[in-house]
Amino acid sequence: MNIALIGHSIIDYVSARGKEFVRPGGIYYSALGMLSQMKDGDNIFLITGVDKNRFSLFNSLYGRLRTDFVFNLPDMPSVLLITEKEGEREEIYRNLSRELILPDVDWNRFDGILINMITGFDIDRDRLAEIRRNFEGLIYFDVHTLARGVDVGNRRSFRTIPEIDKWLTNIDILQCNENELQTVYDYGDRKKAAEEIMKRGVKLVLITRGNSGSELYYKSENGTETIELKAEDAEEVNKIGCGDVFGSVFFYSYLSTRDLEYSLKKANYFAGLTAAGKIENIIKSKL
Repeated sequence: MNIALIGHSIIDYVSARGKEFVRPGGIYYSALGMLSQMKDGDNIFLITGVDKNRFSLFNSLYGRLRTDFVFNLPDMPSVLLITEKEGEREEIYRNLSRELILPDVDWNRFDGILINMITGFDIDRDRLAEIRRNFEGLIYFDVHTLARGVDVGNRRSFRTIPEIDKWLTNIDILQCNENELQTVYDYGDRKKAAEEIMKRGVKLVLITRGNSGSELYYKSENGTETIELKAEDAEEVNKIGCGDVFGSVFFYSYLSTRDLEYSLKKANYFAGLTAAGKIENIIKSKL
């Protein structure tokens, strides 16, 4: 398969246990999930920007992807992630970047396109609509930081997403967590919100719920169907990238099998490995 991954690469400054760590982040974790699944003959095309002076942070992973569409970005976005609190992490950007440069390609060369709104500025509604007009396959869309505005000091806080319908009408699969869902449609009821999303043409709605597991909503001839899974029973040592890995593993598996339950189980499992700090060991074992 040929799959495109679109999203910003970010330098994460992670504040945890009283210390600050520097790690590769952003679309890096979506790529990590894809690499955990890919088979011989697959091509994962990365569409992102990277500062050549900081590429060493990403090279061990990106060196195994197709980087035809990776461009030099002198001022890569960076973010302070404060994970010591319960619930949602706090995000304070130290550098925000411009929209990604999308290649002039025949989008139908890809079997699927995954867009992860890492910074919320990765692409705009017009570019998404342009991709949709020129692509017949599935578009997977992770809401991520599109759900957050920019406050004083580059602090990212949840807000209602402006003109959300213009995003939803151009995607096939939507992923969000519970807080992000409220920035799409704030109904206080996940099923009702998912049904409203699907009225805009979205075929699948995935909601990640942290320690409570995940849910998938879709339409059948019998109405709205739901698949629910509990979270994996694993000791949580990491809070970064779990949703990104979840999304890319689900998308790869669904493109391969068109089996919803199987794909959700795989996504749930690999998100659990990420929370347990074991996902990168899986990747190394495939070398």
